[in-house]
Amino acid sequence: MPSTPLRETNRRIIFGLKLKRRRLALGISPSELAERSGLSASYLNEIEKGKKFPKEDKISRLAAALQFSEQELLSPHLDKNMAPLEALLRSNFLNELPMDRFGIELAKVVEIIAGAPAHVGAFISTLVELARNYELQEEHFYQAAMRSYQELYNNFFKDIEDAVLDFADSADIQLSKPVRSDRLVAALKNVFGVLVREDGLDAHTGLESLRSLFLPRSRELLLNSGLTSTERIFQVAKEIGFQRLDAKERSVTSGMLRVRSFEQVLNHYRASYFATALLMPKHLFIPDLNSFLARTDWDGNAFLDLQKSWRVTPEMLFQRLSNLLGSHFGLEDMFFQRMIYDTDKKEFTMDKELHLSRAQQPHRSGLGLHYCRRWLSLSLLDEMERMQSEGVYAGSMVGVQRSHYFGTNDTYLSISMARAGYPDSAKRSTMTMGILIDDTLRSKVAFCDDPSIANRTVNIVCETCAIEDCSQRAAPPSRLRAREKEKRIEEEVKKLLAGD
Repeated sequence: MPSTPLRETNRRIIFGLKLKRRRLALGISPSELAERSGLSASYLNEIEKGKKFPKEDKISRLAAALQFSEQELLSPHLDKNMAPLEALLRSNFLNELPMDRFGIELAKVVEIIAGAPAHVGAFISTLVELARNYELQEEHFYQAAMRSYQELYNNFFKDIEDAVLDFADSADIQLSKPVRSDRLVAALKNVFGVLVREDGLDAHTGLESLRSLFLPRSRELLLNSGLTSTERIFQVAKEIGFQRLDAKERSVTSGMLRVRSFEQVLNHYRASYFATALLMPKHLFIPDLNSFLARTDWDGNAFLDLQKSWRVTPEMLFQRLSNLLGSHFGLEDMFFQRMIYDTDKKEFTMDKELHLSRAQQPHRSGLGLHYCRRWLSLSLLDEMERMQSEGVYAGSMVGVQRSHYFGTNDTYLSISMARAGYPDSAKRSTMTMGILIDDTLRSKVAFCDDPSIANRTVNIVCETCAIEDCSQRAAPPSRLRAREKEKRIEEEVKKLLAGD
């Protein structure tokens, strides 16, 4: 996290901290400082909380009352044991987190940190060191904050749902199944003055990997001509989302090439949510979803038909499921993950995850660890590679599994869909949604107990897995063995100490 000049907010916070710490060091109360300086106790309280910054004449009175030099009081630097806090403030990382959306004041966070500077300072330094060791950047924190924000609201946002309906009404668009592409292109031009160029990226060498690019000055949306009709309409709908939601800080490319702030991450997510909600209006999609969930037997083709009938990508389908299963069906104990398989490197990575209601398995692992090959998402990708290597066509593939997580009482109904990647054909992806199997699920999903659905015991990563005789293990349980060795040493030491 690079150091930057202090913002005005942080300048007030640091001044307030120095004032409070000096007052406490002298052992005087707020009322005593008020009496010495001639300033009101309420005004001093505002200063100490970082809400106000005193004018020059008041600074001199405070310095005299605290037996402190004005230069020292105005210095932007904190003492040594508060240095980690100063570094964090200078990074502006705290300023970019959406604390106000969680009902948290930045000054309050700093006040808590300042209450135990040595202990919390060490904790902050540890976080910074971990971030450095694992090459984590601010964008990783912003993405993590975005996931937490989604999870806090069950990944359902009524204001965006309402914005979709308002837009459709104002643009005279009938929310049918599916929405016509030409109507959205026309609306983007007529309502927001943005012209769509279907092959706008083709003449620009080096931009082949982009799906779209928005040019703010000319008000043009350049599309990649290689997009499918489904991918094309999503890019148009997402641009409508950016415009309708008045996103000031945003990425102009289809994916964020470089994350600069949390607001950028948030606006990208909100525009994508808008697009999905526009193309799959909840009042029309929920009846179709109800019909699918009412089936007594699992039918993979019926799940694929759900996607095809709405003419959406697998990502869009799973996105909409994550919006509505919790908010409208009460299935809140749910996780979503997207796995990517690089056929050249023979590597699996998890590039998206979401956990609603609680921190369910599975979750992203540390660097260099091997995900459990028993996961349905990985099994589908393996099957897809096998079929394609044998010359058998493998388009989108779907599967279902009851996944029991080893060492827990949790079993999830996991539904996965795999497909070849775009624009890189050497990469394949799979989306998985897992819903905790409980009485609520059984009351909402009729095929939950279908005997044809396989039951599998799974884990997180091979290196910490204690499942014996696993034929799909990709790596030995090295970390598990190291922990067991440490435990044996501890037990032996305890025995020796007990007999001493």
